[in-house]
Amino acid sequence: MNDRVNKLAAQAFAELAARGWNMETDPFNKFTDKFAELIVKECADAADMAQEANCRYAGDYVAEQLGFGTEEGVTTWRAKTQ
Repeated sequence: MNDRVNKLAAQAFAELAARGWNMETDPFNKFTDKFAELIVKECADAADMAQEANCRYAGDYVAEQLGFGTEEGVTTWRAKTQ
């Protein structure tokens, strides 16, 4: 995982742990649900920022915000992941 996604995973774990979630005894799907929620929120926030900036390619902006395609460029990254 890239750095931004790792941070979101750590945030999901920390938020659940603060509510008493225990990885050893509680279902793993609580973590995956929270992690997915944070990813979707991050994407929605990035899409809102792209719209506010009148960005022509909002999908590229979202990918950049999440740290994907930074080495080879978002367009190249998106083309190779299809």
